[in-house]
Amino acid sequence: MPKYVYPPGPRSGIPGGNLLPFRRDMLKYLAKVQRDYGDIASFRAGGQWFVLLSHPEAIKDVLVTNNRSFIKGRVLQRAKRLLGEGLLTSEGDVHLRQRRLVQPAFHRARIAGYAEKMVEFAARTRSRWQDGATVDMHQEMMRLTLAIVAKTLFDADVEQQAQEVGEALNEVMSLFGFLLLPFAEYLERLPLPPVRRMERARDRLDRVIYGMIDQRRAEAEDRGDLLSMLLRATDLEGDGAGMSDQQLRDECLTLFLAGHETTANALTWTWYLLSQHPSAERRFHEEIDRVLGGRMPGAEDYAKLPYTEMVLSESMRLYPPAWSVARMSTETYQIGPYLLPPKTLFVMVQYLMNRDERWFPEPERFLPERWTQEEKAARPKFACFPFGGGPRQCIGEGFAWMEGVLLLATLGQQWRMRLDPAQKVAIQPQITLRPKCGMSMRLEERANRGVRQSSTAQAGRT
Repeated sequence: MPKYVYPPGPRSGIPGGNLLPFRRDMLKYLAKVQRDYGDIASFRAGGQWFVLLSHPEAIKDVLVTNNRSFIKGRVLQRAKRLLGEGLLTSEGDVHLRQRRLVQPAFHRARIAGYAEKMVEFAARTRSRWQDGATVDMHQEMMRLTLAIVAKTLFDADVEQQAQEVGEALNEVMSLFGFLLLPFAEYLERLPLPPVRRMERARDRLDRVIYGMIDQRRAEAEDRGDLLSMLLRATDLEGDGAGMSDQQLRDECLTLFLAGHETTANALTWTWYLLSQHPSAERRFHEEIDRVLGGRMPGAEDYAKLPYTEMVLSESMRLYPPAWSVARMSTETYQIGPYLLPPKTLFVMVQYLMNRDERWFPEPERFLPERWTQEEKAARPKFACFPFGGGPRQCIGEGFAWMEGVLLLATLGQQWRMRLDPAQKVAIQPQITLRPKCGMSMRLEERANRGVRQSSTAQAGRT
């Protein structure tokens, strides 16, 4: 047996001594480990060895160079109880096969074809808003992105089901801590209250997903969306078979949830940051007005709105929707002078990486100008990696960028958002980085008659 050498880190003489502070505030604990022990640190909690990586090259080694030596982390392994063998949770040959089948739906030309629906649903949202009204912007963005992912990927109008889906998703997110409990894989077999809540949430989501699948099988119609493609897809590089109902459900549910949760969080934090930085907000509105001139945006405008994309990039730096990535080693793994055993959990925290002054001077400042092509080229790639990296990089990255920019442009064309003075702003680092207390914001209509007329006309058409 090899002699393992662990990186430095907090050690406790008491069994489980690290577990309580780790579970009480995971992000705070990881930030302290990084600060005290540097780019490669380790600790043991709940019977599991963790290695925290905080340097771009070390992260690249795990996600890209040696990716075959790792599988997804413990939380996503537990998430199979909800998501099954979807792209987010599957491994090895299963993942490779499913990715081949899904990939055509995210081709650049097809994403551009989704733009019209993205803008249409954003127009519905902005025409519904009232000047001076106060809304929970997080809930507004969740509702909007849910409707978009359902329509563009599954050609289904589930706006009326948004509340049920949103409640089920909130229930799943609230169980994040349970997924991290020691021996959670055994606890999940018991009739405990958290287990029953998870099962109820899963059943509610299944009703929506299986309902779409059943309806489309009965219609036998090719609508040109993702679900149509998956229903007819065959693995030409593999066994030539198509997807079972269970496989369809797993992929649809994964894309359905991941496709709106992360984008909604990114947009919420963006509206908050713009409300706190008037000069950036002014430049954002100036770009929209100059490029669009009062008309609705389209796919061709995405490349013409570079500052809007920079605003979104900087928002995701400060508040990354997926705030951490974890991989578990499947074999003995050496990194630097350290030799780690199989089943070591390697943790890479975007939230901390993105605030490292080595890569981002004045890291707490909101500076969209960090994202010019020159600035990006000067930084290591894995100083900021909101969509992961390597063969497991998010398949929907292109979709997310197009959607984020077009929604910001459509909504920002008519509205300014002002943070409610009574709103407490805090983060909730669960599976994604949600605002802990919601995001109450007051709507201010911008004085632009051309935009108002365009919005009214568009709302009438939809």
